[in-house]
Amino acid sequence: MKQIFINLPVDNLEASQQFYLALGFALNPLFTGESQVSMTWAESIQVMLQTRTFSNTHLSKSPIDPRKSQIPTCTLPVENQARVDEMLAQGIQAGGIEPTPPVQEEFMYVRSIEDPDGYLWGIMYLDVDRFKSITGK
Repeated sequence: MKQIFINLPVDNLEASQQFYLALGFALNPLFTGESQVSMTWAESIQVMLQTRTFSNTHLSKSPIDPRKSQIPTCTLPVENQARVDEMLAQGIQAGGIEPTPPVQEEFMYVRSIEDPDGYLWGIMYLDVDRFKSITGK
């Protein structure tokens, strides 16, 4: 089985957990412990919220501050534009911020949210059929 585990060093496990629960992630107790909380987006996608100390246990590099540095971002596709808006509202209520205006294109609607630690997520509705008709692909 192919899976991806995205490891994010965080300042406050509880606050981060509440933010991801508000976005629609589910707690995965199998990989949750004192120093990390596992949040499931889909069976094959896990976000591992880890204390900064734990996340750096086997590394000799200093972690970056995602609030100050450009880092890779992740995008969560959802079923419709209303769900994008709903997730953003819930995420903002749970401590996130919307750092940029929404992007509305003929085939796509994207809003971005930063979690309490500054990790940036795109929440996107993509009309694949519309995209194909416009691009001819």
